[in-house]
Amino acid sequence: MHQPSYFDPIAGSYVLPWTYLHAIKDYVDMAAHLEAHPAMRAVVNFSPTLLEQLDDYNQQLTRWRVRGEPIADPLLAALAEPRAVTDATERRRLIELCLRAHPNRVIARFPPYLRLYTLAQNCLQDSRTLAYLSDEFFADLLVWFHLAMLGETVRRGDARVQTLMAQEAAFNAAERTLLIEIMHQQIDGIIGRYRALADRGAVELAMNPYAHPILPLLLDLRSAREALPDLPLPTAECYPGGEQRAHWQIAQGLAVFERHFQRRPVGCWPAEGAISTATARLFGEHGFSWIASGHGVLAHSLPEAPDPHRPYQLEGSPAIVFRDDALSDRIGFEYASWHSDDAAADLVQHLLNIHGNTPNPSQKLVAIIMDGENAWEYYYENAYHFFGALYRRLADEPRLELTTFSDALPRFRPHRLERLVAGSWIYGTLSTWIGEPQKNAAWDLLVTAKQEFDAVIAAATLSVERVAAATQALGRCEASDWWWWFGRDTDPRIAHEFDMLFRAHLRTLYHLLDRPVPAAVDLSLVEQHDGGGTVGSMRRGTAP
Repeated sequence: MHQPSYFDPIAGSYVLPWTYLHAIKDYVDMAAHLEAHPAMRAVVNFSPTLLEQLDDYNQQLTRWRVRGEPIADPLLAALAEPRAVTDATERRRLIELCLRAHPNRVIARFPPYLRLYTLAQNCLQDSRTLAYLSDEFFADLLVWFHLAMLGETVRRGDARVQTLMAQEAAFNAAERTLLIEIMHQQIDGIIGRYRALADRGAVELAMNPYAHPILPLLLDLRSAREALPDLPLPTAECYPGGEQRAHWQIAQGLAVFERHFQRRPVGCWPAEGAISTATARLFGEHGFSWIASGHGVLAHSLPEAPDPHRPYQLEGSPAIVFRDDALSDRIGFEYASWHSDDAAADLVQHLLNIHGNTPNPSQKLVAIIMDGENAWEYYYENAYHFFGALYRRLADEPRLELTTFSDALPRFRPHRLERLVAGSWIYGTLSTWIGEPQKNAAWDLLVTAKQEFDAVIAAATLSVERVAAATQALGRCEASDWWWWFGRDTDPRIAHEFDMLFRAHLRTLYHLLDRPVPAAVDLSLVEQHDGGGTVGSMRRGTAP
């Protein structure tokens, strides 16, 4: 479960709404499926920046309900009062956001939403007609987008939602307020629900470092060449003070996690499963018992054919569990088009094949590691039927034991590794975050900002509070998400949004340092995009 910081402190609002939208759809559904199947076991990994934003949305919505304070998310604020959005550019922007749902799985499922979607699409193609869209149309589109984005378990279990959907159109202020209150209740309950699942042993809670950074690159930009020796690198030779920053990212992540869950995690999915020899030992220094990564890292690190279904360990590191890329990618990319029963049966059969092909099945640990947000929109009814079928089959199969890493690892003696070739769960390399001109240019911008940060901190001209704020702002600039979207294989529309957000965080850092913003920060990193990229928020673990 991960979202980067979408909040722009200078603008004072959220730039993108995906934190609360995934909260009302995916985080609540994932919890509900685990609650409905007591025999299930899972590891649920939260990024601290996600936890902070969930808490912020909860507090904002409380203040809005109690004192009428404005909501610092344009999309939510528009749902509360559509008539307040009078700027044509902003209205167009919000309409475009309301069309960002899967055309077949989500939009076409709800005829009233489909009618609104079709009309909005036609008007967006000819901007002269946008002025003819009434306030009532705008309000109904906002309501239907949010109704369609609710989790399937919410839609089936809340009579208030069913009443709103049956109404179809002409939603008044009271009905829009009711919808926001329903969403607020879902957001407010997320942390408590997962904490309760952890308390009864159904879930092990784990974390990322604070802002989801690619730690091997913070420590050494050249580590990307361990898997790809000819990979082009940024102009900067290194990220200054990277080891200190890596320690800060882990320590800050732990502090945020413990504040929200009242427990210290013993496991960590490093951001994007990106690890190296040095970072693995760094997690050991911070007391973690296990970390996880992708099979590609293991394949690059062992000369012989490695067994991905067992834990490994470096001297001084936690136990390392490696993702079964084939099974995980089947869930992410194949099963959405299957009948749920067939998909569940296929996955269980693959697990039984692993069981049957080893003389000692009790010493096989199969790690299926999945994005908690983005796959389910491609499934029928947000994977409601898939999860039900899969969890029942897994629980009923006596040859398979459902477990968590902390419960399972004491039974294993990890196989010793001499070194880890730096890489991530994607292809076993770091090329998703470095190597292309746009990615390297982003690193150069960050290195320049870090050098300015170091100079200002050394001069001791800032207050303690300002230093703390600047340090946290720097942490958000180090998030992996910006680099994910730079490059010619990504959707240019979405890449442009993350480019603007990355540069907004850099501006915030310079503002907190009382230093002028370099002109380079104002230049788009995706302006030369050829427009042909199609990769979005999901990728396979193995190269196509």
